[in-house]
Amino acid sequence: MRLLHRPWRLAAEAFALLTAAVVAFPLYWMVLSAFKPAGEIQSDSPRPWTLAPSLDSFRRVFQQEEFGRYFLNSLLVAGSVVVLSALIAFLAATAVTRFTFRFRTTLLIMFLVAQMVPVEALTIPLFFQMRDFGLLNTLGALILPHLAFSLPFAVWMLRGFVKAVPEALEEAALIDGAGRARFLWQILFPLVFPGLVATSVFSFISTWNDFLFAKSFIISDTSQSTLPMALLLFFKPEENDWGGIMAASTVMTVPVLVFFVLVQRRLVSGLGGAVKD
Repeated sequence: MRLLHRPWRLAAEAFALLTAAVVAFPLYWMVLSAFKPAGEIQSDSPRPWTLAPSLDSFRRVFQQEEFGRYFLNSLLVAGSVVVLSALIAFLAATAVTRFTFRFRTTLLIMFLVAQMVPVEALTIPLFFQMRDFGLLNTLGALILPHLAFSLPFAVWMLRGFVKAVPEALEEAALIDGAGRARFLWQILFPLVFPGLVATSVFSFISTWNDFLFAKSFIISDTSQSTLPMALLLFFKPEENDWGGIMAASTVMTVPVLVFFVLVQRRLVSGLGGAVKD
């Protein structure tokens, strides 16, 4: 029986490797182009390797005066969205799971409907809203919209983790003298933490790679721009600096990879728990 299944297993593994190679090839080409000399990047016959790697593209990136500020702004915006969305989503998921109130089902359905609305359709209304709040040209104009778009998915996903915790555990904690707040932060929070990590990954990636809101809400004060806007520095009327574009894109990718490495164990257990639930 194993011999019969082995060819299918080998075929599935080969298909998985092929799919991974296709998905990873753009990332490989980006990093390769960042290390290629200018002559090879602009060559009419590009090759998937280089025999003369160069750091000139990275030097041009880090020589940009505003690049460091853009990097810090991106970290601040993404970090704020991750922390705030995790905290609010945890409390909201606990409320809609543990408490019964009117319109609870309607609220959950609204969370799903909010995920279906395209971001592009809301950009203009959000622009006028940020203007009325006086937040244009500030990092708050980037934090609030991303927080709003991250919360529906985070609440819906964390609801399954909170629901998986037996109510008997809460009753036992109350009998032992633990208050609701102590149960919430010392017992429930550690149990759903893998789910928080899983939702935080999606929040971090969507915020870190955002270009639409950064371009729409940061109009005149470039000191408040984020890292995706730094790519525009290398698009020039006379000739685009493709080496600089690829090097800046590589630098942008590094924090995402570091974030994945730091949370990969929690992420796997979080996604597994979500599927199980």
